[in-house]
Amino acid sequence: MQYFVQQLINGLTLGSIYGLIAIGYTMVYGIIGMINFAHGDIFMVGAFTALIVFLALGALFYSVPVVVALLVMMIVAMLLTSLYNWTIEKVAYRPLRGSFRLAPLITAIGMSIALSNFVQVTQGPRNKPIPPMVSQVYNINGISVSLKQIIIVVVTALLLALFWYLVNRTSLGRAQRACEQDRKMAALLGIDVDRTISITFIMGAALAAVAGTLFLMYYGVIAFSDGFTPGVKAFTAAVLGGIGSLPGAVLGGLMIGFIESMWSAYFSIDYKDVAAFSILAIVLIFLPSGILGRPEVEKV
Repeated sequence: MQYFVQQLINGLTLGSIYGLIAIGYTMVYGIIGMINFAHGDIFMVGAFTALIVFLALGALFYSVPVVVALLVMMIVAMLLTSLYNWTIEKVAYRPLRGSFRLAPLITAIGMSIALSNFVQVTQGPRNKPIPPMVSQVYNINGISVSLKQIIIVVVTALLLALFWYLVNRTSLGRAQRACEQDRKMAALLGIDVDRTISITFIMGAALAAVAGTLFLMYYGVIAFSDGFTPGVKAFTAAVLGGIGSLPGAVLGGLMIGFIESMWSAYFSIDYKDVAAFSILAIVLIFLPSGILGRPEVEKV
């Protein structure tokens, strides 16, 4: 039982990171119906930005409290990745918004490759490790819970609550929901659709940057190729939970994290990805719109 609970805690931590990335996917898809496959690489850029800020703080100051270092890393990573995502939306996606549906998808894949290769050229192909930032571990009846796991879960819960409030209780959220329902009608009613979509991309990038910073803190290493696999799994989590639903994105991330953790603990670790995607296929057979997703209503 202790081993089982330990794996649950590990799955909760991993799933929280997936959930943060998945919110960015689900927000963009909810408004413009587009899968931003460059989002995983935005996550990776956020992690590299956090790494550079961490090294800069270590070089400039003799000693920096961990809380301050984490906050600075998150803020700088959020600012830079938001700028990247805003630029990508404005330059690569907006001109193709009215074209055939495959064009934005192909462009998103191209932007993903471009970001990955840009980081590979500028930062090198090798893994980039950092010293442990948070090493405190609590032992409760033989179960180990590290402080960094607690930080990841708490930050994910706070950000989910904050973004749920923004989407459901603010004027920006009303504009986003109006654009989701009918962009042309929203524009006729005075909503700046382009601005709303750009802000949505910025919000998604900020969440991906936070996830990248937490990923770096948790694993202590990052590489230029680390955007693809978490990005695909986060997209899977968004579809599993119900793409377009913020709680669904986090729920899907937690499910993927639990599946991976449990499969790695009791079966071969080589097939944990197969297990996660198989569960996705099974769920979508019985719930095509995901667990918390709303079925699409055809307008006539």
